[in-house]
Amino acid sequence: MDMTGFRVVLLLGLTIILAVTLPFLVSTYYVQFATKAIILGLLAMSLNLVVGYGGLVSLCHAAFFGIAGYVLALATPKYDPASLWLTLPLAVLASGAAAAIVGALALRTRGVYFIMVTLAFGEMFFYLFHDAKFSGGSDGIFINYKPTMKIGEFTLFNLESPLTFYFVVLAFTALMAVLLAGLVNSPFGRALIAARDNERRARALGFPVFRLRLSAFIVSCMMAGVAGYFSAAQFGFVVPQTLGWHFSATVLVMVLIGGLHTVLGPFIGALILVGLEELLKGVTEHWKLAEGIIVIAIVLVMPSGLDRLLSMVRETPVTPPEPEPIAEVTHG
Repeated sequence: MDMTGFRVVLLLGLTIILAVTLPFLVSTYYVQFATKAIILGLLAMSLNLVVGYGGLVSLCHAAFFGIAGYVLALATPKYDPASLWLTLPLAVLASGAAAAIVGALALRTRGVYFIMVTLAFGEMFFYLFHDAKFSGGSDGIFINYKPTMKIGEFTLFNLESPLTFYFVVLAFTALMAVLLAGLVNSPFGRALIAARDNERRARALGFPVFRLRLSAFIVSCMMAGVAGYFSAAQFGFVVPQTLGWHFSATVLVMVLIGGLHTVLGPFIGALILVGLEELLKGVTEHWKLAEGIIVIAIVLVMPSGLDRLLSMVRETPVTPPEPEPIAEVTHG
């Protein structure tokens, strides 16, 4: 094994050891806090498939996160816990179906127009769930019981335990990270990156750019649905604010802090931002102002996020994509 491979294996090993031992070293509050941070890390990783590897800035990603949460809330029986086998695939498929509709329309635009179209769709979803009776209106819906996983009458695990919930979320996040890494390093991922770097050249080479981007958008939103499902299960309720563009913008900040050109960079960015919020809340009541100043400082000091730092571990340079004209509008 060369030095680069050794560094990567060592870093992954230390991360796994820390993640597995953490809940046994801290109180229940911090176990739940770590679970929340991991869920948001998964959401940030999913968004980066579109932003970092696809070159498309989406401001409606939180909508698919929230849709999965609402599916869990609506599918949960009133007096019994829902089945994880049934509700998780249902929530993910609902997010994917919504993403297929949004993507088929939004991906016919580029640059600032794509941003505005996704922003509009995000607000449409927000007001749909905010004003509808089936979704509980502005108060949202409470989930009385956390999902369980059973085989026949035998219960494999119950998510009521914070420790069990932590390890289930950690396992699903690790699985999503492996799938995402395999995807971006596959021929599909390389074609997606080629379309990001130079769309005209990719089209000239025969790449189906529209289908590539639509597929990446759907996969990304389905991963966001996994995160939204577990977020709703953890907190026991889902509200329309979960679907708003403000939350999408917050997740985009996580991606920018972590960097656009690695799979785990946005995950680390999410941990940094969530940890920063928790720290500042205990220091000052004006923590939002302090957080904004710190985020600006991070962007000024590290304009490419953690990309350069992570590239030092891999000993590979980071090359940003060529910018596209923001006023260009094309049809797939």
